[in-house]
Amino acid sequence: MTSMLNRFYGAFDIERRSGAAGGEDYRTPFQIDRDRVLHTPTFRRLQNKTQVFWSGEYDFYRTRLTHSLEVAQIGKSICYWLKSRPESGLADDFFIDPDLVEAICLSHDLGHPPFGHAGEKTLNHLMADFGGFEGNAQTLRLLSERIFSAKRTGMNPTRAFLDGVLKYKTLWTELKKDDGFRPKNHFIYDHQHAELDWAMGGNDFPIELEPGPTRDAFKSIECQIMDWADDTAYSLNDLSDSVRAGFLTIEKIEAWANRREESFEPGTPLDKLIEAIRRRAVDPFVGSRIGKYIQAARLETDVNFLSGLTNRYRYRLTIDPEIQAESALFKKLAFEVVFLSPQLKQLEHKGSRMLRQLWDVLGERYITQNGKIDGQDFQLLPADTAAEIEAGSDEAARARLVCDFLAGMTDGYAARTYKRLFVPDFGSIGDLVG
Repeated sequence: MTSMLNRFYGAFDIERRSGAAGGEDYRTPFQIDRDRVLHTPTFRRLQNKTQVFWSGEYDFYRTRLTHSLEVAQIGKSICYWLKSRPESGLADDFFIDPDLVEAICLSHDLGHPPFGHAGEKTLNHLMADFGGFEGNAQTLRLLSERIFSAKRTGMNPTRAFLDGVLKYKTLWTELKKDDGFRPKNHFIYDHQHAELDWAMGGNDFPIELEPGPTRDAFKSIECQIMDWADDTAYSLNDLSDSVRAGFLTIEKIEAWANRREESFEPGTPLDKLIEAIRRRAVDPFVGSRIGKYIQAARLETDVNFLSGLTNRYRYRLTIDPEIQAESALFKKLAFEVVFLSPQLKQLEHKGSRMLRQLWDVLGERYITQNGKIDGQDFQLLPADTAAEIEAGSDEAARARLVCDFLAGMTDGYAARTYKRLFVPDFGSIGDLVG
């Protein structure tokens, strides 16, 4: 294996899930991780999955794919910025690997289903009796169990890469309440405890890292960088799309600011955004703010139960409070003015309804294993997919595989499948290609 030439990482970090060290290769282990993600159909499908506005509606809107590429660019730039700072303690042979961060950023949305967060909420509701659904948990499932390998054993990731996508480290059951409450989000699936244990090197969480937000905040430095890169892209680039789509206007911003008692006096973040809209210069404004968000990052040392084992937990990322507050403000603006608008909520309802009806018909045919609908044996899924589901050991296993199929759909494929099954005058042999 090519030498890492980077003392920041050791054998613990580059070990692969299978335990194998890997053969000779001209690439570093983290470059291999990145390349494996890039060349999967799962990654390509992100080009037709909703970020904010439905993919395909207009060609300039961001999709999950373009969002992921932007997050990766920001994440790598943060690595270069931190390495350039004398106070960081990093050096030419001791640095946070930008290829590793790129792989993590490119992968962070792999598990998201069609129709954005509405699709995620719908699948979680449908899977309430079978361990729930969560986009980040699904990403972990894809990397460790589903993609790249024909044997369904995952892509055999390095520990640093797998740990880097673990935004949440709490199991579904740990959040489930005795009164029947099912977690809404921010969990991994119960069966993923083995992946979590491996990522932590077999070390138990100390008692102070209780399940939930406290434990989830315990992230590797690469995961922290991905998180801030995602926040940066989310709070800035989505504003640009919202302005172009006409959802975010000067009048709407001012009205929202007045309702929320947010200042848009000269020199404030909202004033600068309004001025950029007025000058038709939103993209240059966003570009300059991205640079400021990158340079707002600093490294601090940390001491915890893993900091002696790996440098990935010896550091934490801190963000300038003023910039962090601006990011939070822009995210709140986009959420309340754009994401909660009736137009988008109507589209979310439509996507949610399509997924519910697809689940109902596939559940009747495959999950309960009646094998028939209305007394007839309709084969509704590709043969290999149907065979894997039907071989499931119980209803929970079959439900998880049906959920995998639905979550893997693009917006367009889900809509076409829905039309073939439920719209009388739609359908042809040519439409069967996903």
